[in-house]
Amino acid sequence: MRHEFSEVLNDLIDYFLLADIQRLARFKEENDLPDDLARAFTSGDSGDRAVLEGVVMPLAGVDNLPYRIIFSLDEPIPALLEPGNRVAHRRAGYVLQVEHRALMLFTWRILQHFTHKTLGDLLARYQVPGRPIIELDNGWYHVEVLAGAVLREGFYEPAFEFVLKRTHCQRPTDDIDVGYRFSLEENLLPSTLAR
Repeated sequence: MRHEFSEVLNDLIDYFLLADIQRLARFKEENDLPDDLARAFTSGDSGDRAVLEGVVMPLAGVDNLPYRIIFSLDEPIPALLEPGNRVAHRRAGYVLQVEHRALMLFTWRILQHFTHKTLGDLLARYQVPGRPIIELDNGWYHVEVLAGAVLREGFYEPAFEFVLKRTHCQRPTDDIDVGYRFSLEENLLPSTLAR
């Protein structure tokens, strides 16, 4: 099964985050972290712990472009590996825990004022069709990230694809790089995105 979302923006900050956001809220409460979760994640080790515990997956170095976001579950071939599409980055070894039957892609700005009210407002906004959120069974998922350009309606669109597979593993691989930069402008020149 594949879910696609078009024209997803990064709010002018070079980060996307992938998580069950309510699981992230529980992590914040359990670790007595401040409402400015962004500062907590960058000034201490709580951000790295959240990644290692399968709470959140960061994507750094995201260029300010409109993206097609693809979630692939149980697909034999990822969309970005299909003929005609272009892959610039392929990273495996991430894990995420889903506790509330939903996985969403969101921006760094959400972490800057992470309260019950802003979380509720965000969840309400994500009920509008076209937002990068999918429903899936609770449990642990292995996540492989592909970034590049996907051909849609005769044009190449910058894209991120998340290939999700159920797993019993509750830790990412030991060599996971939480600061890996997924820049596409460095790897796919603008001329290669036009057709």
